[in-house]
Amino acid sequence: MTYDEAARLILGRIEPLASVQVNLSESSGRILAEDVTARYSVPPFDRSPYDGYAFRAEDSTNAPVTLRVIDEVRAGGVSRVPVKSGEAVKILTGAIIPEGADAVVKYEDTDFTETEVILHETFRSGENIIRAGEDIMAGEVIARIGDVIDAGTAGLLASQNILFPKVFKRPVVGIISTGNELQDLDTELQKGKIYNTSRYTFETALRLEGFTPYFAGTSGDSEHDIAAMITNALDKSDTVVITGGVSAGDYDRTPEALNILGAEVLIRDVEIKPGGKCVYALIAGKLVCCLSGNPASALTNYYIIARPALRKLSGRKDYMSEEIDVVLGNSFAKPSPQTRIIRGTLAISDGQAVMNVPSGQGNGVLSSMSGSNVMAVIPSGSGKLPKGTRLKGFMI
Repeated sequence: MTYDEAARLILGRIEPLASVQVNLSESSGRILAEDVTARYSVPPFDRSPYDGYAFRAEDSTNAPVTLRVIDEVRAGGVSRVPVKSGEAVKILTGAIIPEGADAVVKYEDTDFTETEVILHETFRSGENIIRAGEDIMAGEVIARIGDVIDAGTAGLLASQNILFPKVFKRPVVGIISTGNELQDLDTELQKGKIYNTSRYTFETALRLEGFTPYFAGTSGDSEHDIAAMITNALDKSDTVVITGGVSAGDYDRTPEALNILGAEVLIRDVEIKPGGKCVYALIAGKLVCCLSGNPASALTNYYIIARPALRKLSGRKDYMSEEIDVVLGNSFAKPSPQTRIIRGTLAISDGQAVMNVPSGQGNGVLSSMSGSNVMAVIPSGSGKLPKGTRLKGFMI
């Protein structure tokens, strides 16, 4: 099936995890598990945007006019007396508008002494006043379920005295590497072996999304060993990502491991290059994502199929990758008999989103993933693509 069909099929089987409460100071990047309605208006009172003087607007009708300064109010304070005709209160930025006043003048637009202020122009009622509720009105929905708590959202929650927002649990994602050829880091590389790059590639990719990776271990090419490792990983995580063992070779044993565990297989391979070799299955309701042993291929499949599912599991409402039309900044010389996913970097040039494509785009080429922030889809049956070709892309 196509990658779009695969993603939709999996998303239809995913529901967000349960909710928990966390301290607001530790909530950055978490996903809200409920709509948030404002308890208080922000600001909660009419206030001054400037250092200046608060007065009755009607007193400025025959400007220039001299008013008597009767008090001073700072931010956090309250004027001791109401403002009457012919009077003014010195006011500092953010302070509450004194009772009786309905306008503010900036101090630099006046002449003043400690006891008097001269207004040189006419003001209307409400001029230079920030009204209560200008930012938020009590009863207004200020954040919704599925929103990511960013700096602005955290500030909104703080304005409502919400110290422990309700958020969805962070998905714990088990990582399993398979292959007799894999060798752990911090050891001298043996002949015929390769270092286990997939573990660290996916630990980083998952953390960047706000998920919690859990490395369950490395298995050799044995279906029974892989099955045992999947069982262990599922006991300690909400979903599992496996790299390696999904092709049709004699030692690709991951599908057999799934059979041993009685998994419900949802997908076996998708029509893309790279990353087409894959298996997606459910075991006891938990998603198991079995991807290629080539890190670049596995990451490609992860970004377009697995990541949306994991985002939905985390409670995000915008779980699909952000789509963007891109223009190739350089030519792409390979024909694409099947749908091809290419990676690159995005730049804005002459008002267009230009994608610069590194030369190494093969299944096993991880170097071109480094620094990439966009992928683009080349439709199946395409030939060589010249510079300036417009493609559908998505951010990674």
